[in-house]
Amino acid sequence: MPRSLSGVDMRKRQQSHIEGPPQAPGHPRPNNCCMCWCGCCKCLWNEDRLEGSERTCTKMDSIEATEEQQPTLDEVVAWARSFEMVMRSSEGREIFREFLRSEYSEENLLFWLACEELKKETDQTAIDEKARIIYEDYVSILSPKEVSLDSRVREGINLSLAEPNNVMYEEAQLQIYTLMHRDSYPRFLNSSVYRDLLDSKRSSCLDT
Repeated sequence: MPRSLSGVDMRKRQQSHIEGPPQAPGHPRPNNCCMCWCGCCKCLWNEDRLEGSERTCTKMDSIEATEEQQPTLDEVVAWARSFEMVMRSSEGREIFREFLRSEYSEENLLFWLACEELKKETDQTAIDEKARIIYEDYVSILSPKEVSLDSRVREGINLSLAEPNNVMYEEAQLQIYTLMHRDSYPRFLNSSVYRDLLDSKRSSCLDT
């Protein structure tokens, strides 16, 4: 049986995916939507469901929002099509978070979500407070939940702390999104967390 990776091993493995050549000056990043950070595939955020998607085992067109809300088989299958579909689904993010927790890297998703909440803020007092909390929880080298960011991005964040704004972590958020996409997502699709859920949904459909 393969040896389980420790939290330290996972950080070292993730750091190798972070370091890379800095973005060329004057070369702006593509204007992707907020859910398509890596720019590596066509964004589906504002598009309709993929053609050919059939809800053969769903008794309702949509699930009412409840505390026990569960993803449909179609939704679980769709998560294997793109990482974006996982991240734009609240149920997908919860399952992905469960997987990340098993790999000692849950803080990556928590940081990404905290940045999303910060971007929604318009009150400067709230922005100052949330920006400080994000720094202390996920950026500070003293935090047990520190995420892996390169030195250039860290320097930019440190400069922004003097006058916090609601998009000050945007580049760091992109870096962590890309890390999860390239490093964690492929393993998630092959994990028992995802496979067991998929098998369970398929079995439920066969029983109905």
